[in-house]
Amino acid sequence: MFTFSLTLVRHGETQYNREKLLQGQGVDTVLSETGFQQGEAVGRYLKDISFNNVFVSNLQRAVQTAEIILRNNTHCSGMEMVLEPLLRERGFGVAEGRPKEHLKNMANAAGQSCRDYTPPGGETLDQVRLRFKKFLKVLFKQMSDEHGWSRPGASAEASEAGGSANGTAAAASDAALGGSADDGLQGVSAHVLVVSHGAYIRVAIKHLVEDLKCSLPAGVKMSQLFSPCPNTGISRFILTLSQSESGPVLSAARCFFTNRKDHLENLAAAE
Repeated sequence: MFTFSLTLVRHGETQYNREKLLQGQGVDTVLSETGFQQGEAVGRYLKDISFNNVFVSNLQRAVQTAEIILRNNTHCSGMEMVLEPLLRERGFGVAEGRPKEHLKNMANAAGQSCRDYTPPGGETLDQVRLRFKKFLKVLFKQMSDEHGWSRPGASAEASEAGGSANGTAAAASDAALGGSADDGLQGVSAHVLVVSHGAYIRVAIKHLVEDLKCSLPAGVKMSQLFSPCPNTGISRFILTLSQSESGPVLSAARCFFTNRKDHLENLAAAE
């Protein structure tokens, strides 16, 4: 077995976010001034976590956010990130560049909820989920190659880390709601950072929780788990892999928190 942490971060604010316009994949905007400040805030919050791997959507708003996080990090300054198209935002087709209200009107006209509606030319939620599943397959293989079974003696280290992570999980789950940057990381030796987008992260969390039966923090409400991720919101999962004939597979998963925004409190006060 091999255990590692997966920390998901949404990009910082763009002017389109501020104006409630849909970006999707076709509108590749940069961070606003507030977005840069949010990036600095989340970078300071995560500065002491030694990320081993960093995967980033190849859209500018995500790349800029990841660059700020790494620049602030005590251990990872100068680390090379992997730009991964599988982490791009959900495609919203003809609705991209238009107000979110326009998407709601299109959904209403089609007799569907806005969250489930797919505009012409856009991606369905199932298509986004498939992209995330493909990313997990890539991630699991890379983690096992770099940190897991391929290294001499890694199997024993991984087993020990996995046991330690499982042992601390119950105790940490209550504290996770309070909020510490290293929640869930005790006893885990490898850490992955993913910087992506709001709609994509919501689909990813639903897949981890509903399809992969990820265990949850004590007392957490589903509405809290699946709430919209704020700009630079943070979610964390601890994943344990085991080896199979077809390659590494997920054998255990635990959610410690989703959509955390503690680091933004001072920014909100300043505004």
